[in-house]
Amino acid sequence: MSEIEFLQAYDPSAYERPSVAVDLVLMSVIDAAPAALLVRREDHPHLGRWALPGGFVAIDESLDDAAHRLLGDKARMGHAYIEQLYTFGAIDRDPRTRIISVAYFALLPQAEFATALKAAPDLTLAELVVPWSGERGGPVEACSADGETLPLAFDHADMLGLAMLRLRGKLDYSTVAFALLPERFTLRALQDVHEAILGTKLNKPAFRRRMLDRGWLEPTGERESGASFRPAELYRHRTRG
Repeated sequence: MSEIEFLQAYDPSAYERPSVAVDLVLMSVIDAAPAALLVRREDHPHLGRWALPGGFVAIDESLDDAAHRLLGDKARMGHAYIEQLYTFGAIDRDPRTRIISVAYFALLPQAEFATALKAAPDLTLAELVVPWSGERGGPVEACSADGETLPLAFDHADMLGLAMLRLRGKLDYSTVAFALLPERFTLRALQDVHEAILGTKLNKPAFRRRMLDRGWLEPTGERESGASFRPAELYRHRTRG
């Protein structure tokens, strides 16, 4: 039998097929704290709980294409730093049916976060509270602006936790922190991003020396505006230049 004959005779209904979804962890650092965009569910299951923006993958669509489509549909964004995070496939993760979700996370500077909130009013800003230290890992809590804990739907607390774990793991050896900053930034802003992700304070002179010694930064020759005292120097990531 040839492959063409085999495919013509093949019955795709012979095996059960799960549904596949993509969920987006849209993250930034707001007021020196990690934050994510959530949407309140208006349907069962988990009616009234808070979830990551997401949706099902079309039969003729790749996972990456689905993630970028949802980035535009749900957050009204045309582009962002986006990376596949993990596949969540627990049998009972969704009470409707067997649904496998591939989580992606997108990192955004604060200004783009604000733009997304204006463009997609159904999204809500939530501060992330990491109840574990270092790279131990585990679920993460989400809080509203007034400090109220937001109950999360499905396994989205685990998705947020894994996103934070991934960021902490990559922070020291990669340039991922620059995706959370504008094109021009101060060393103080860069340290704020690191401290927000790591959940700990860093020694200012040691941090600045380490960042400058790595050769990732170049001075722009400009200084920040609106400062009360001597304006801080502005830098940019070299590859952006």
